[in-house]
Amino acid sequence: MDQKKRLNRNRRGLFIGAILGAAVGFWLTRGGSALPFGIILGALAGAALLFRVNPGPRKRP
Repeated sequence: MDQKKRLNRNRRGLFIGAILGAAVGFWLTRGGSALPFGIILGALAGAALLFRVNPGPRKRP
């Protein structure tokens, strides 16, 4: 496959978005009883947001 057809497949953005989203969801719901829901919702939102952001190819020698 041509590299131009795979630009929206961003595994790094998906992983980093899930981690950052979970952290934000944790801090937003840390005082309430919906802590697991906030973590899951934050992880999903962060992963969906950063999946679309393409950091570009890694520089390989």
